[in-house]
Amino acid sequence: MVLPRLQVQSRTDINRDVMTLMSKLLSPHPGRIKCLVWDLDHTLWDGVLAEGDMPQLRPGVRTLLSTLDERGILHSIASKNDPTQALIRLRELQLDHYFLAPQISWGTKSEALARIAKELGIGIDSLAFLDDQPYERDEVAFSHPEVLCLDAGQIDTLAAMPEFTPRFITDESARRRQMYREDAQRREIEASFAGPKEEFLASLDMVFTVTHADEHDLQRLEELTARTNQLNTTGRVYSYEELDCFRRSPGHVLLAAALDDRYGSYGKIGMALMEIGSEVWNIKLLLMSCRVISRGLGSGLLIHIMRAARAHGVVLRSEIIPTERNRLMYATYRLAGFTKVNCIDGVEILQAELARTTALPTYIELRCDCETVI
Repeated sequence: MVLPRLQVQSRTDINRDVMTLMSKLLSPHPGRIKCLVWDLDHTLWDGVLAEGDMPQLRPGVRTLLSTLDERGILHSIASKNDPTQALIRLRELQLDHYFLAPQISWGTKSEALARIAKELGIGIDSLAFLDDQPYERDEVAFSHPEVLCLDAGQIDTLAAMPEFTPRFITDESARRRQMYREDAQRREIEASFAGPKEEFLASLDMVFTVTHADEHDLQRLEELTARTNQLNTTGRVYSYEELDCFRRSPGHVLLAAALDDRYGSYGKIGMALMEIGSEVWNIKLLLMSCRVISRGLGSGLLIHIMRAARAHGVVLRSEIIPTERNRLMYATYRLAGFTKVNCIDGVEILQAELARTTALPTYIELRCDCETVI
């Protein structure tokens, strides 16, 4: 038996491939940063807290915190410090309200960033890390090359960087920090809830609303296509102008989904773009914010579309580009009864078995009208 010859890459080829990957990861994609993680000593403030200083804010810090917060960019902390002293000083400076999931300990910064991403439910590639120490930046870059590492000396120019400049500032952007605070409150109450999880979810009085997207929704929907990775069928990013064309096209339907509960509004958390024919509907893009995964809503919009397709007597298909990051969305389709019928240039075509349409959990109220929404 003759074994095939192995294709061995040269060191030059490997280096070139690595550099190509890194350039993609670190490219200045507009608005790709969801959270800026701050060091404290000689970064957020001047001086070293552990040495008994009463550090004062560095120039430009308060303005930068406010500017990014208004754009919907979150803030957190990764600092080697005593957590009690650090939090007291942040309260004294009236800045503690800005920082979500702060990690203040003597562990590595790379571990701290991983915990922040997990607690906030966002990809680690959407973090930026600001630190005055080259060693700390290098340690994070080695463990998480997808994190944007920045020198503390860049504070004055950071707000102008494309990674921190979303194209639109939506209603959801302006209140994003508050929505994460509300999520944290929900999690705290859930952790202390003595009964089954379903009883806790039922206590939230969740209302899931599906409507035709209107012009007012388009900025948020563009933002969702750029920010949502896990519950996203194709990863395609659509511009405001493209979405507006689809919204007005007689051959397409653009849906928006929102969620509210007794603690507040999640805002627009999902969208679907479909090609509509007399016999076949094709979902070109379906996505749901990762913030609603734990609420049993990962399949909420899909279930609504399946119900509508069955009511109209059409075949329902969907496009999906399977990746490591959207495995949960792929599993959602399979559990809903979709099976693969074709694959074209890496895009899998799935088809629904509408006779076994899945139901939403009973603790979620769905508000829509299949006859008017689609």
